[in-house]
Amino acid sequence: MEPKKNPHVDVSKNSSLYFVIGLAAVLGIIYASMEWKKYDKVNEYDIALNVEDQLDEEVPMTEQIKTPPPPPPPAAPEVIEVVEDEEEVEETVIESTETSQEEEIIEVEEVEVEEVEEDISVPFAVIEDVPIFPGCEGAKDKKACFQEMMQKHIRKNFRYPEIAQEMGVQGRVNVIFVIQRDGSIGDIRMRGPDKNLEAEALRIIKKLPKMTPGKQRGRPVKVPFSIPITFKLQ
Repeated sequence: MEPKKNPHVDVSKNSSLYFVIGLAAVLGIIYASMEWKKYDKVNEYDIALNVEDQLDEEVPMTEQIKTPPPPPPPAAPEVIEVVEDEEEVEETVIESTETSQEEEIIEVEEVEVEEVEEDISVPFAVIEDVPIFPGCEGAKDKKACFQEMMQKHIRKNFRYPEIAQEMGVQGRVNVIFVIQRDGSIGDIRMRGPDKNLEAEALRIIKKLPKMTPGKQRGRPVKVPFSIPITFKLQ
């Protein structure tokens, strides 16, 4: 005889449903526990020092400031006696500087004002009237004649320093000098490879003769001039 089960009491009938419900409940508990947050307890009231005003001790009253008595009024000024000045004071008489029509007017002679010549320096290349080297007075091209005479003067007075020859020194000395307004030579400057060569170039330039000064707009002016002197050993 087979045992019979009551269909209302059969547990395995809805086992799958119960499994799903239990699984959902477990997942819900796990999620709630993961999302659970705990906060520190915060006091909602302000913590402050309650200082009670205790004025049990008596505060001494400040003493009244005693003001000094006002100073006594100043003494009345002494009576000043007015004494008559018996001395006579001489009056200062200011004479008028205006001339009357009766006085004669002295004529003043005209004062001559001397013109101060300006110290102008004009380069040799641009001056209107170049300085004239002695012997170039009748030359048509006085500038070319001046340069030719300068070369002749250097060749005529040239002397190679013996010390420079022994030392084997050679080179070019650049010389700059100024033809003054009176035609004399001044402001000589040299630059070369050796002092002995510079001294020889200075000696040659100092032997230049006095020239007719250069002119700019009809007035004599200073004229700077530069020339190289070459020292070369044979």
